[in-house]
Amino acid sequence: MDMTFEPTSGIRRGDSHAPKSEAKGSANKVKAAGSQEVRDLIADVEELVGRVAEVADPEMARLRAKVEQAISLAKKSLAEGGGQVQRKARAAVGAGDRFVRGRPWQALGVAALAGLALGFVVAHR
Repeated sequence: MDMTFEPTSGIRRGDSHAPKSEAKGSANKVKAAGSQEVRDLIADVEELVGRVAEVADPEMARLRAKVEQAISLAKKSLAEGGGQVQRKARAAVGAGDRFVRGRPWQALGVAALAGLALGFVVAHR
């Protein structure tokens, strides 16, 4: 196993932490892309509500208030959901790491079988 030395902490670390950081980076990319699309949608709806705000009809005022409340709830759910997804991803990566460290030969066997199966499928296409 290759070792790296972190001068700031004085800790030696092997490459076993690389999968965790790669998974975290991938999760952050997916989260950022999804979050940006939702933020864009919310911004568009807020702009539409702002344009409709000029109408003095009481029914429109009630509808606008309802939409503003839904936007507020969506923002709150988005913030809570992002944290929940991140916690679940960390738990999954941690479970995989513990399994591989606890049963390295079984993990190697599973990886080899998966590779053979994938090779078989690709070869017969």
